Amino acid sequence: MARIAAASLAGTAIEFFDFFVYGTAAALVLGPLFFPTFSPVAGTLAAFGTFAVGFLSRPLGSIVFGHVGDRYGRRPVLFASLLLTGCATVAVGCVPTYETIGVSAPALLLVLRFLQGLGLGGEWGGAVLLTAEHAPERRRALWASFPQIGPSVGFLLANGVMLALTAGLSDADFRSWGWRVPFWAAGLLAAAGLALRSSLAETPQFERLAAEGRQANAPLAEVVRGHWRLVLLTAGALAVGYAVFYTVSTWALSYGTERLGVSSSVMLTCVMAAVAIKGVLTPFLAMLADRFGRRTMCLAGCAASALWMFPMVALLHTARPLLMFLGFLGSLLAFMTMFAVVAAYLPELYEPRVRCTGAAVGYNLAGVLGGALTPIVATALSDGGSGPPWGVAAYLTVVALVSLVCFALLPETLPAGTEKREPEGVPA
Repeated sequence: MARIAAASLAGTAIEFFDFFVYGTAAALVLGPLFFPTFSPVAGTLAAFGTFAVGFLSRPLGSIVFGHVGDRYGRRPVLFASLLLTGCATVAVGCVPTYETIGVSAPALLLVLRFLQGLGLGGEWGGAVLLTAEHAPERRRALWASFPQIGPSVGFLLANGVMLALTAGLSDADFRSWGWRVPFWAAGLLAAAGLALRSSLAETPQFERLAAEGRQANAPLAEVVRGHWRLVLLTAGALAVGYAVFYTVSTWALSYGTERLGVSSSVMLTCVMAAVAIKGVLTPFLAMLADRFGRRTMCLAGCAASALWMFPMVALLHTARPLLMFLGFLGSLLAFMTMFAVVAAYLPELYEPRVRCTGAAVGYNLAGVLGGALTPIVATALSDGGSGPPWGVAAYLTVVALVSLVCFALLPETLPAGTEKREPEGVPA
């Protein structure tokens, strides 16, 4: 289990490094380089628009790779998704700017960001199921939480590299070539991840399905026909997690540097410190889910998110590093109370023959609802005025309450797991 969990963690870390480094670049530098004819705010919105495209393609990736995972096995998904995301990320680092090739530059960004999201949409389902389906049932949430640590590691790697580059290079050098370095590094990380995953075995549950010839011929059709309400509920339930995380990790960086005048290195340090603590606490939160239940933890995380959004915005607006860090930390701990659990929770809601498709589609559709639009909406709501952007806090609070209702409508899957009881989800 330790080897399987480590390989899953490493893979998700690498893929989320690719995904997050784009978000940080969008907040710090892509606007003026690829949308120079726009005003500063409009340029940032346009850069966040290309950022959002990656979320829009993630559900499509979960459909494509989910079909592979449910029909041919979880293991092939891990290789194909990592290869696609790695190649697309390296290519982003090679795209000329608007000054060199004009409108073709942002067009290429859109295409490559779409491919990034396509690969990441497949990665989560493959990595989570590989771990969850190997795990002992009474420790499934704990072991399945390790792929959920991967995003924290990927974020720290991506922003650590960006922090070092912004601190060590002049602004001109960073805008000229420095921002490209993390994208080029993605190629080496992808090669390492592929080597690490080469020795992993297929999951016992899929091997049983294959031996009995019970794989789904059309997984998506079965999910739509028999589990559509469950997919919509899980997407709505998880939306707040995406909204909170990308408010902290993407929008806050832009708001802090452009509106509050805080240096990018200080903003990155505050966010990275909060993400590091979140990553360390992830398995401990998952252990609570093995004891008290998945749904209970998710409801607690939603309630904490709803209560913390206004304090978080107030602390951010102080522009004082320690207070901003505390605001970010409270938000991310509320977020992780849910997301440490969902790697076990979502697979348990679906029967094994459509699990890769159903769990991944619900998870990535939540990214569209909560992650794709949040930086854009938050930037628009915070434009103008000198006081704290209370509109951002109100928006996030509403999203948290909607997610709370969705979690309340989902069943508990119980720490005992799914071998003895394979729920078919919420009846259509």
